[in-house]
Amino acid sequence: MKHFHEEWVLEWCQDNGWTDLFMERHPNYWAFPPNAVMPEPIPAKVLRAIKAQKGLSQDEQSWVIAAVVAAGLGALGTVLWQCPLPLVVAFAFCSLTVARLEVELA
Repeated sequence: MKHFHEEWVLEWCQDNGWTDLFMERHPNYWAFPPNAVMPEPIPAKVLRAIKAQKGLSQDEQSWVIAAVVAAGLGALGTVLWQCPLPLVVAFAFCSLTVARLEVELA
């Protein structure tokens, strides 16, 4: 799941003079700082600040909407079928979604 739009990180790079942004593996963004000859990782503190300012990415919004829909359908299925299994499945899906929403920055 992409936690950051590349445009957000690119915008920060342009504002702070960093160049040639690339993503090694998610969520490790690298770029050349001003007057540097080797790329450096974008600091985790900066990525957290970007996330706090911009909010959820499009992928995250889609997963949150899917989790809410799954919870609603699970509750409805539990009431209609008088069986807890749909609610258990919805809970499992929602718990996996919440775990995926966690941003792991070093």
